[in-house]
Amino acid sequence: MTAPERDATAQPRRRGRRPAGSDTRAEIVTAARLAFAEHGYEATSLRAVARRAGVDPALVHHYFTDKAALFAACQQLPFNPTEQIDRAVAGDPDHVGERLVRFFLSTWDSVEGRPRIMALVAAASTHEDAARTLREFLAREVFGRVVAGLGTDVPELRGSLVASQLVGLAMARYVVRVEPLASAEPEDVVRWLAPTVQRYLTAPLD
Repeated sequence: MTAPERDATAQPRRRGRRPAGSDTRAEIVTAARLAFAEHGYEATSLRAVARRAGVDPALVHHYFTDKAALFAACQQLPFNPTEQIDRAVAGDPDHVGERLVRFFLSTWDSVEGRPRIMALVAAASTHEDAARTLREFLAREVFGRVVAGLGTDVPELRGSLVASQLVGLAMARYVVRVEPLASAEPEDVVRWLAPTVQRYLTAPLD
């Protein structure tokens, strides 16, 4: 059989979007990681990630509830940001600062969380693209979500002030390891920091 005849009888290659499979989730995460690095958090959409991964957008939603969950998977964070932040905001608003600081510390001090947070903060401190992506993620899905849930005034200012405390805490306690903060018990850190975070969240800022 000649080469043209063999080509004519060969089965055509399947084209189009890939179905779900054992490697599909990993391929979506890889595509999202590249998209976040190139375009930042805000400019990256789940539809764009799906297109890059060659899958149907519904398949992205099948694996990830929202963009925040996809970002968490890209960074190998051991928590779902939206679920945890919503849980921290729920309840007595006069104690949301305490719940928020305790949530961050419990995540950062975990075996899974500490190396990932250290890597994320270290990368953001040395690479502008990483800093932009982390900044946009925190502004929208973490601190922005907290102040939006509380319904207080000047939400952007309040969110940035809370970020200054908690991102600063991450850098000082886990990356630079400033003592005695680095070795302090988590409940002591909560006691020291929660009143300031609470004031930024709910008190008048005049």
